[in-house]
Amino acid sequence: MALILREGDYVPDGKGGFRTAEGGQELLERILWKLSVRRGSFPFLPELGSRLYLLGRAAPGQRAALARQYVAEALSDEMVELREVTMEEAGGAIQLTARMEWQGEELAATVRLEESL
Repeated sequence: MALILREGDYVPDGKGGFRTAEGGQELLERILWKLSVRRGSFPFLPELGSRLYLLGRAAPGQRAALARQYVAEALSDEMVELREVTMEEAGGAIQLTARMEWQGEELAATVRLEESL
């Protein structure tokens, strides 16, 4: 069981506690966290996180391939099959969606990167 995080804060359950996730939802929460954390930001876990924050520095024609590479790298220790990574760029931000399969269940993780393009 994992606590659910949104924008760096635990999500309240309305009863004085916090919302939790189990099964596929727990995995999805962990994946969202890994995609949101900058790779190398935890000194004792240098492989944790993603390099998605670097997409804004890449040439527009390279971003889609790099996005897929960075997502695959961040999720390499998870037991998921990465199916597709799609991106939308608008207003200086990138919205990225990773679709994957876990134990026959389809999962989708969407993260928004606010860095200027």
